Amino acid sequence: MKKIDKNEVKKILASRFEKDLHTKLCDLPLPCCLKDIYKAAERIKVAIEKNEKIAIVGDYDVDGVISCVIMAEFFDDIGFDYIVKIPNRFKDGYGLNSEIINELDVNLIITVDNGIAALEAAKLCKKKNIDLIITDHHMPQDILPDAFAIINPKQKDCKFPDIEICGAQVAWYLIAALKEVCKLKYDMSRFLELLAIAIIADMMELRDLNRALVRKGIEYINKSKRVAFKAIKDYYQKDKFSLDSIGFLIAPLINSAGRMDDANISYEFLHTKDLNKALEYMEQIANFNESRKDEEKQLFEESLSQINDEDPCIIVSGMNWHEGVLGIVASRLAKHFNKPAFVFSQNGDHLKGSARSVGKIDILSLISKANSLLSNYGGHKGAAGISLNKEHFDKFKIIIQKECAKIPDNEFLDTDEILGVLDPNEIDFEMLEILESFEPFGHKNPRPFFILENLRVKNKRFLGRDEKHLKLILCKNDKTIEALFFNFDKEPNINEDINILGSISKNEFRGLLTPQFIIKEILAEEKMCRINQ
Repeated sequence: MKKIDKNEVKKILASRFEKDLHTKLCDLPLPCCLKDIYKAAERIKVAIEKNEKIAIVGDYDVDGVISCVIMAEFFDDIGFDYIVKIPNRFKDGYGLNSEIINELDVNLIITVDNGIAALEAAKLCKKKNIDLIITDHHMPQDILPDAFAIINPKQKDCKFPDIEICGAQVAWYLIAALKEVCKLKYDMSRFLELLAIAIIADMMELRDLNRALVRKGIEYINKSKRVAFKAIKDYYQKDKFSLDSIGFLIAPLINSAGRMDDANISYEFLHTKDLNKALEYMEQIANFNESRKDEEKQLFEESLSQINDEDPCIIVSGMNWHEGVLGIVASRLAKHFNKPAFVFSQNGDHLKGSARSVGKIDILSLISKANSLLSNYGGHKGAAGISLNKEHFDKFKIIIQKECAKIPDNEFLDTDEILGVLDPNEIDFEMLEILESFEPFGHKNPRPFFILENLRVKNKRFLGRDEKHLKLILCKNDKTIEALFFNFDKEPNINEDINILGSISKNEFRGLLTPQFIIKEILAEEKMCRINQ
């Protein structure tokens, strides 16, 4: 791994965006790029003019909840009545189904962030003379639902640029088309704050138009009059939100209601204009989030007892494990062991699971090798959901472990994240400014990691209630740096020389701003050799 300086860092990060075409809001692709969008908009216009009954059917994650809020607020603004139905993860399962359709007495259903696989639901809509408009961004199957209109940038014959967008963005584009066909003056930028949250929460590629929307969206969040954001600031005593606030605070809070109870609470929280109501919802959501953390911790610890370090990937299961936290536990296990992770909850003879990838491994492609054993699966390259019968579980494990064993070692490590070996003298305010200019970091724009070599441990201190975090004072020659190691798995000794891998961040304490190093890993000699290959 080569040595780099600030100029090299700037050059490497800038190269990630060389092919971006849509770097400003005025450059965004137009609604006409999306197949069926005007057909759908014209149908909704007719429904508005005839005062027909419309239902919006969403999903229980952040993207699905925000998609519902965006559609609902457009109808609020034009004074049109509607119904919102967000399925309950535990009672209804995912997406549009016959129970939901039979419950809704409407002329038109608009799905947001779901519906592309709702073949049976579409047939029932036809039978009941309900027009169905599907807006989704998940991968279509070979056979599409027989719907009035399908808006999905991934379907064939769709001219939308080859950039993955989330469900909330598809809903936003539908409103842009509605604005045109209804000849309305309507400010589309009012939803940028919500789009930024959905894009980050749904792990979309943070390049091109997604990058432009998120960078603008964070400005709007801090200027926003939305009472939900005021409630979060009041509850956590924050003056303003940073980009990291979206991924580490706002998105987990919005997600927690759907994970632990019912996502309608998060929908009402974001949708309400009443601050007192928002504060009540905030209390509930914060409690759900704490319960989610407890449940996650318990499942993570139970998972550890099932893991064999020699296995090429992690596959664990438990009876009636909480379905709302399977994905988070899979993500933690994948990061902890640097291997793909599959976490299943068994209920009777059925298993439902979440999978998370590492490095450059395509988790959907991996799962497809056991396709014949599965009841259902779907998702993205980095994350997926799976369900199968208990009788097929052992065979599934054998196939996945076997396929994982064939994956080359370098696929497990995303070396694109590691920019090079950095001199500790380069960690200063100028470096912080350079890194800040390339935010937001995430999928396809990974947070830059650096290797620091031969640092001597001068001091160490344990942090946190359970002393699971470590604060180190490290030095090399005349330079001293402060480093934090969260949930450390390796404790260095005082005066030991170590090599570390990590990222640079701001430390804001009592108004004082300083750069600090966040350790991802204390590197053993073997790992250093693999990185340098």
